[in-house]
Amino acid sequence: MRFVTPVALALALAMTSGAVSTPAFAAKKEEKKAGPKLNITPDVLKALQTAQKSAEAQDFAAAKTALAEADSKAASNDDKYQIGAIKLNTGIAAKDDAMKMEGLNQMLDSGLTPPEQAGQFNAVAADAALAQKNYDVAIQRGQAALAAGYKAEAVQPTIAQAYFGKAGTSNTAAEPARGFTQQGLAALKAAADATKAAGQQVPAQWYQIGVSRAEAAKLPDVTEWAKMSYQADPSGQNLRTLVRLFQRANPNITNRENLDVLRLLGASDGLVVAQDFTEYAEMASKTGIYGEVKSVIDKGRSKGVLNASQGADLYQTAVPKIAGDKSTLGSAEADAKKAANGKIAAATADAYLGYGDYAKAAAMFELAKQKGGVDADEVNTRLGIAKTLGGDTAGAKAAFEAVQGGARKQIAGLWLAYLGTKGA
Repeated sequence: MRFVTPVALALALAMTSGAVSTPAFAAKKEEKKAGPKLNITPDVLKALQTAQKSAEAQDFAAAKTALAEADSKAASNDDKYQIGAIKLNTGIAAKDDAMKMEGLNQMLDSGLTPPEQAGQFNAVAADAALAQKNYDVAIQRGQAALAAGYKAEAVQPTIAQAYFGKAGTSNTAAEPARGFTQQGLAALKAAADATKAAGQQVPAQWYQIGVSRAEAAKLPDVTEWAKMSYQADPSGQNLRTLVRLFQRANPNITNRENLDVLRLLGASDGLVVAQDFTEYAEMASKTGIYGEVKSVIDKGRSKGVLNASQGADLYQTAVPKIAGDKSTLGSAEADAKKAANGKIAAATADAYLGYGDYAKAAAMFELAKQKGGVDADEVNTRLGIAKTLGGDTAGAKAAFEAVQGGARKQIAGLWLAYLGTKGA
């Protein structure tokens, strides 16, 4: 899939058709605008005059024949440049893309293209080569356009696509495809940066392509592309990608840590497939958060993602325990206030969080912090979650920012990325 609008060749060249000159035939008063002063071989000049007259008469077959004759007699770069210019303008008139590109490339290869035209001509030639899947030429022309000072936001996407074309779509984790993918990603990142610098919005699709390509090639910067994709399009699906990348990179996180990651998917509408819901319910079950087991499975069923049998064992185990568990919370809260440390407060806060009582959960987590003797990073993470779900964005950010290290700090970072899309 192409992810930039291709240069409209006929339009781009028509816009500069006055500058795509035929200097041998230009009037003296136009010589300064005509381009390089050329010394055309007489036989070539004669054939070009025939070609131009034929083109003006709409006899493009005769024009092609005359241009072929000119090619056969070309003896210098001056000849090649002039032939290319006539070929280009004839191609525009004939709506012949192949002839247009042949003429444009001939002009560029002559080395005589005026500097003010070199950037645009190379950019157009790069895009046309890409469309023809001539990836090496597309890269060469694109790099020449950049060297001539042409717009990076217009050229770098073409270069990126050409490298991705060279990489292909199978076995891209092996060389040389992996290297081509890396070069394509570097060009795509440069395209995004240049687009921003030009005051334009970067298409979110570019970042999604970056994620897909980096993932297929097993490149470590897939996470960075996933972050950029989420920033460009803060959807639950894009956040889900970040979460799954985190889980893959941290296979040894605890059930309690994993639960807090999955809670982020729940908060961001990132629970998509049945496994998302059942994994979440399983982590809540393993840590004794029965209310959350029920609410997650209920949500999955209401969305039509879970059927009656999926997660049923977890559901049937948790639901009978809820009433009894809830009945102990009042006394647990009183015990927490009298306890020498914050362990009872933290456990009580966990239960309140699972039942969706975010205000009481936050209060109990605060008490646990105050009394101490608990895992401060876990308590701050869960305090941040309670405040997020309770609508206190500023308080949530402060709690997440207090998380100090390990996997917990990364988990807090994921929640902060989510909060960053919600405003202050």
